Amino acid sequence: MKTKTAELLAEMQNAIKNTILTKKFGIAFSGGVDSSLLAKICSDLGYDVTLLTVGFSDSHDVVFSKKISKLLDLPHKTLEITFDTFDDISHKIRQKINTDNLSWNENCIAFYHVSKLAKSLNLDTVATANGIDELFCGYNGYRDAIKEGEKQVTELMNKKIENELNMMKAVNTVTSEFSVKIIQPFLNQDFISYAKKIPVSEKIKNQDDLLRKHIVRKLALEIDVPEESANKRKKALQYGSQIHKALVKSR
Repeated sequence: MKTKTAELLAEMQNAIKNTILTKKFGIAFSGGVDSSLLAKICSDLGYDVTLLTVGFSDSHDVVFSKKISKLLDLPHKTLEITFDTFDDISHKIRQKINTDNLSWNENCIAFYHVSKLAKSLNLDTVATANGIDELFCGYNGYRDAIKEGEKQVTELMNKKIENELNMMKAVNTVTSEFSVKIIQPFLNQDFISYAKKIPVSEKIKNQDDLLRKHIVRKLALEIDVPEESANKRKKALQYGSQIHKALVKSR
């Protein structure tokens, strides 16, 4: 394994060991590179993991995650969201977190269902790969930032991380209904400090870079994450699960 990716792997392993204090837990899983990488590392470390996917029945995440979980050869459970309960649940969550931020509401709805699924499997901990997109330029907005230079990329990164840390507090407020804790090892402060030191060029090339997160994708391939997952372009949770579509429609 190349030095840079070997170092990244070691830091990710440390972040997982330092934040997840149980041997058996769920992993919020879409089949994309971030959740697949987290799943593979945890499995290789000897944790007892079950991959958890939520979404409407024909959603991208439900279909794609089934394919990738088989390639990873890891236990996988899905919970299909239904329209008959969606409006009531989304209204309840909006009242609980008390914000009009669409992304926060969408993520809280998704993790509400993830935690419900975890509870049904007697799991009280769910790990997520949140933080990778923020720290490794996964979002499309980084293409605009890189046009202005690395300083703009860093400023955007700091804003994204702050938002993500605050949003995950709201998520845990929602998932507490099921006594399930959502843990984000890659939002651990030590890992954040490490990841910020990785050169921007290892994350995004230029304004035309549609793939991004290059060092993360290299590591994924090196530890045998399926190529279809490792090189898959980003599709955010709220879109892959069709929660965004349903929430906008219900408003």
